[in-house]
Amino acid sequence: MPPGHPHQLRLAEPAARTLNMEQIEFKAMGCKMLAALDSHSTKTRQRLERVPEWFEEWEQCLSRFRDDSELSNLNRSPGAPRRVSKILWDVFQASRQAERASDGLVTPAVLDALVSAGYDRSFDALEIGLISASVGPVRPVPSLTLVEEDDVNRSIQLPEGLHLDFGGVAKGWAADQAVRRLEVYGPALVDASGDIAVSGPMADNRPWPVGLQNPMRPGEDLCLLGLNRSGVATSGKDYHRWNQEGSWKHHIIDPRTGLPADTNVLTATVIAPTVLEAEIAAKVVLISGSRAGLAWIEAHPPLAGLLVQEDGQMVYTKGFENYFWRDA
Repeated sequence: MPPGHPHQLRLAEPAARTLNMEQIEFKAMGCKMLAALDSHSTKTRQRLERVPEWFEEWEQCLSRFRDDSELSNLNRSPGAPRRVSKILWDVFQASRQAERASDGLVTPAVLDALVSAGYDRSFDALEIGLISASVGPVRPVPSLTLVEEDDVNRSIQLPEGLHLDFGGVAKGWAADQAVRRLEVYGPALVDASGDIAVSGPMADNRPWPVGLQNPMRPGEDLCLLGLNRSGVATSGKDYHRWNQEGSWKHHIIDPRTGLPADTNVLTATVIAPTVLEAEIAAKVVLISGSRAGLAWIEAHPPLAGLLVQEDGQMVYTKGFENYFWRDA
């Protein structure tokens, strides 16, 4: 099975058909990535070729699947303050803000719950749908308020029993960072496996065309979006799943139960000022369910969201229709 979500957002065909922009595809964080620059500078390709190097640096710091990563070392050092890099510090602070903004629904403290649910290996190793993961004990998900930090020394002290997984924010954070570095050279788009950051309109002042694939019919677009300076992300339970003793599990944990979220939302797509904000909001919506999730988005402008429910019904907030692609 190829990396990336069947329902993932992607740079759509109109851009490739009408513009001769430079693009680079690569794999990072276990997923397919793409970076594009709408620039005809002779140095454009050279600049894009640096993007995989950035993602490698971020992954080496933030991955829980690399035994020698900075995050893995932190998770093995409970009860003692540990000085961390600026990368890990910044992502931890983003995660703390996500926990506050989501009333605890999006938190990196879900690692033990993920492992208990069977997500104890990368998806490449898990062989989705083929390996039946063993059942682990279910424990409440602790809050980041239990973590001690020292911003002067840039140190973090994890308590016993609390381990971190930045999977809920890392791709969005990285896509935002990459776009900020690229936009000084021209209009830029970074697609971190469906978490898409856009620096602004394309060189001809048109929005970037981004296709949202239909989770009910993989390979078909549900709709085509036109995005300017914004971020868009999809959270879903239709792809990252595995069989655990006869029951299908997915990787979106509800911290209130410590279990994969029991929700009628199959996929949730959110557009926000940044892709990190979109990634967080999409998880809130999926965990909350369609009715509460839509109400949450409406209460947090300028967010806009589109949900596909388990029965195939598509519903979206009032503001989402403003992003549907319109030919000039």
